[in-house]
Amino acid sequence: MSAAARAPDGADRRLSRSPADTEALGQALAPALETGDVIVLTGPLGAGKTCFVAGLARGLGCGARVRSPSFTLVNEYRGRLLLLHLDLYRVNAADAETLGLEEQAEHGVLVAEWGEKLPAGLRERALAVEFEVASERERRLTARTGPAPGEARACALLGAWRAWAPVSGA
Repeated sequence: MSAAARAPDGADRRLSRSPADTEALGQALAPALETGDVIVLTGPLGAGKTCFVAGLARGLGCGARVRSPSFTLVNEYRGRLLLLHLDLYRVNAADAETLGLEEQAEHGVLVAEWGEKLPAGLRERALAVEFEVASERERRLTARTGPAPGEARACALLGAWRAWAPVSGA
């Protein structure tokens, strides 16, 4: 089970002790998701971003195995909601502006690995989750709302994230 801590900046930090723990965080967040939600995932290769998305997919009732869309750009998973899993690793930020991602987000939940490359309008309303490698198995995950203060959906998702486990010293 992950340990949690509330940061002074309002962000919520978790220590995931295993890949299963990282998936469980995603799965626990899934019931709060609604069509149009955007989640931005940032962090180095191998930090657990795809593992987190696998948990989201399981929590949404998607039956397919989640794979990184590194070469396909976007994978779609159907469950309670359409999950649009993007990997922008190989995409320039300027090119991401031309992909029509705002329109795609209207049809499902948009979750973007290397999400810092998303158009600003999507990042501003997103729940942002930053992944850091703490050790071979442990990861630090920090969730915060996007730069648009008080964005209702991102705040609701951050609240759901916080509700998953009691806050303690992480």
